[in-house]
Amino acid sequence: MNHFWLLLCAGMALAAVSDYPSEIAAWRSEREAKLKAEGGWLSLTGLFWLHDGANSFGKAEANEIVLTDGQERAGVFELHDGKVTVREGGVAKPLEHDSADVVKVGRLNLFVIKRGDKFGIRVKDPDSPYRRNYHGITSYPVDEKYRVTAKWVAAPRQIPILNIIGLTEASDNPGYAVFRIGGQELRLYPIFEEPGAKELFYIFRDLTTGKETYPAGRFFYSDLPKNGEVVLDFNKAYNPPCAFTPYATCPLPPKENHLSVRIEAGEKTYHFE
Repeated sequence: MNHFWLLLCAGMALAAVSDYPSEIAAWRSEREAKLKAEGGWLSLTGLFWLHDGANSFGKAEANEIVLTDGQERAGVFELHDGKVTVREGGVAKPLEHDSADVVKVGRLNLFVIKRGDKFGIRVKDPDSPYRRNYHGITSYPVDEKYRVTAKWVAAPRQIPILNIIGLTEASDNPGYAVFRIGGQELRLYPIFEEPGAKELFYIFRDLTTGKETYPAGRFFYSDLPKNGEVVLDFNKAYNPPCAFTPYATCPLPPKENHLSVRIEAGEKTYHFE
């Protein structure tokens, strides 16, 4: 009987080990599918900041927002008192920023975003050259040593997060994770992307940053802490949208998340061809 249970436990342990690369392979496949989707980050082809008042848009060069498809004069975005409306064919409707509200012009999809006190129009094109010319992501080999269980220290505060367009916004940081890699004790400070978020968002850089990995740092998520611990999986570290399009507004790692070790896991730099 003891021999049976030993064999069973060994089999279960082997299955757990072999399942982990499959888990990462499935995660990478899903990640790439979202990136390549018709409305994914590879379709982002434009970003136009609005000024107060009327902002005309359409294909004609005389427009303030010049598009690559649709009518010559498609309509007007109006920004007043921190609210954006769109007027098309004499009909006006409000648009919520950073939402699913969309304005369709030809094959293009236009959305309102807000960064700091600035409002902009984000343009997505299913025929984007970034989407057409996408050639895949290179990643480090899966290594389970980069899936670490960290001690969680609850210490709620706000930390300033700078983005690539030079704006800084205060973000809710619920605490920090303490862990060891390469013989060093390290800390990472995640943020909540939005109120009530059910996962933690990490923006970090390490000693591979700017060499093998993207110069502006990388991202990953974890589940919320449980029983004073949080699992950090660097095999799921991925390039920010800015690695694939110049029209994203990616956050940069706060100084607290500059790690003094090499994290040889997750995605490497994406190179345009």
